[in-house]
Amino acid sequence: MVRKGKSAWLLHDLTHRGPTAWLLTALLVAFYLLLYFTHFFTPVAHSLGLSSKWTLYGLLYTLAILAGGVHVLRKYRHNRYQVVRTSVVMFVQVVFAFSIPEILQFFHQPEYYFSYFWPLKFDDLNPSVVFHLPLFYALYSFLGALLLAPFLGVVFGKRWYCSWVCGCGGLANTAGDGLRHLTSKSSRAWKFEKISIHAVLAVSVLLTALLFVSYGLGSRAPALARFTYNFQTVYAFLVVATLSGVVGAGLYPLGGTRIWCRNFCPMAAVLGLVQKLGRFRITVKPNMCISCGLCSKYCEMGIDVRAYAQANQSFTRASCVGCGLCAEVCPRGVLRLENARSHAPQRASLVQIAPLASAASPSPGRPR
Repeated sequence: MVRKGKSAWLLHDLTHRGPTAWLLTALLVAFYLLLYFTHFFTPVAHSLGLSSKWTLYGLLYTLAILAGGVHVLRKYRHNRYQVVRTSVVMFVQVVFAFSIPEILQFFHQPEYYFSYFWPLKFDDLNPSVVFHLPLFYALYSFLGALLLAPFLGVVFGKRWYCSWVCGCGGLANTAGDGLRHLTSKSSRAWKFEKISIHAVLAVSVLLTALLFVSYGLGSRAPALARFTYNFQTVYAFLVVATLSGVVGAGLYPLGGTRIWCRNFCPMAAVLGLVQKLGRFRITVKPNMCISCGLCSKYCEMGIDVRAYAQANQSFTRASCVGCGLCAEVCPRGVLRLENARSHAPQRASLVQIAPLASAASPSPGRPR
């Protein structure tokens, strides 16, 4: 039901695929097309005293997360998990994803992003890049991607990154919070997700392997070098620019905020596989679900949480990013985020919760 008043109508129109949502989508898509494929924003950046269009984009992106974060902090101020999580997301974006790279450039150091890892930040394991970095950055690239990220995924689930650190998830959970319900919950969308996200991961791994082989052979294999270069160019165009930017962020008002994260992000694919082997899960209190469907409606990853709650089944899904909104909106406190060794639903409430999840105790939530 739409409240009376122009502002309320506009908000409803924007968040329910009305004409305003389509207009905003067109503007966002145009913005990303100009950003990735033209130099339109370069003079704008220079006029503001910024070094490049990417610095301008980083600034706008950070401001969007901060503005959205303030809104989310007020909206969920009663939920400690959401307050802490959102605060961390804002801090990481400001410090690690924007300020530190700019400071490093100012002191003539490599523009390095400590909050991103391979395969999301593809150049972190690109030998032609990483082998020319200072030793500390190179070690961080390898250890972060191959040891740190998977280890934390086992312990805390993929949420440690996808909902606490990553800028893509940060924008989705702050500026995009009001659009999370637009994510498709259909079985067709789920089947597409399983194929697409693992396909991108496979392509990313294959390209990385080719880069290492080509780098090792050097001038002895010019045909392989040309093929790998063309492969990398296509990957950058399709995955980095088109899927993560134009599609992933441009279609927020129509398809929800996790199009990229759910369907194409290779980092999410890796952490999702690790999460299935780890300790993170969502536990269900038996025989308490009233089938209101709010948990499924507000799941930004399109998981039918209600089906698990109705079946009294605690679960771990590879796609779950542990945002905690299903627990927040549940009117009966049926759901809980836990890091537990036991997989017996009847023991769910007795298991010791890891520090990262301890703030996820659901209070009676309301959809807003």
